[in-house]
Amino acid sequence: MTRRQLGVGVGVGSRQGWLLSFVVPAHNEEVLLGRTLQSIEQACRGVTASHEVIVVDDASMDRTAEIAGRQGARVIRVNLRQIGAVRNAGAQHAQGDVLFFVDADTVVPSVTLAAALNALRQGAVGGGALVGYEGRQAGWARMLLWTWNWLSRFRRWAAGCFIFVRREAFCEMGGFDARYFAAEELVLSDALKPHGRFVILCERVFTSPRKAHTFSLGEVARIMARTALRGPKVLQRREGLELWYERREPQPNNEFAGS
Repeated sequence: MTRRQLGVGVGVGSRQGWLLSFVVPAHNEEVLLGRTLQSIEQACRGVTASHEVIVVDDASMDRTAEIAGRQGARVIRVNLRQIGAVRNAGAQHAQGDVLFFVDADTVVPSVTLAAALNALRQGAVGGGALVGYEGRQAGWARMLLWTWNWLSRFRRWAAGCFIFVRREAFCEMGGFDARYFAAEELVLSDALKPHGRFVILCERVFTSPRKAHTFSLGEVARIMARTALRGPKVLQRREGLELWYERREPQPNNEFAGS
């Protein structure tokens, strides 16, 4: 995606008063989306930030668009089924000086948003945050999450559920590499590092543990091993990436449900 396609130069804020754009990709997210949008609004009120919320409805067949519109988000409809391309589609419509990419099952606390803005004020080009789970999860899922958080800090890789980046840098990089159907957030993290300080905050965002509820440890291990053994090329096709693209809905959980 080119800088022109991403709309470089459209941001309207300033260093002292940024406009924040939250891009939320969503495919059949009626159960969890409302909680995510509420958390974004609460976090922005907590830091008194001007903001906009863009929900990119990727071929949903449920009430995703209705819930997003009812909570004041701008809804962009696409039919892509490729997460990097969906995020880029949202960025094309964003007006903000800083872009926040937040998954539709992720809660953003005010303290985490404040830490991200402070890092940007101190010169960071972008970054991510540690990740926590809301609700119950299996022991192996907690261990995997601990391992990810350690690796995230060590490699300075942002988790896909929460990424923030200066608009100019994002456009300069051409956005997310849409060749990748998974791990595109790691590719972007590495691509941004030569352009400035890329940080992983100690503060957390909280995401749904639904994959641990709907995939077994054996399935997760097989998918991850296959991906690791075959190298980056396997991430450039949807086949074999069930962990990212096969939806197995758990029973609705009141901790996450939004309406």
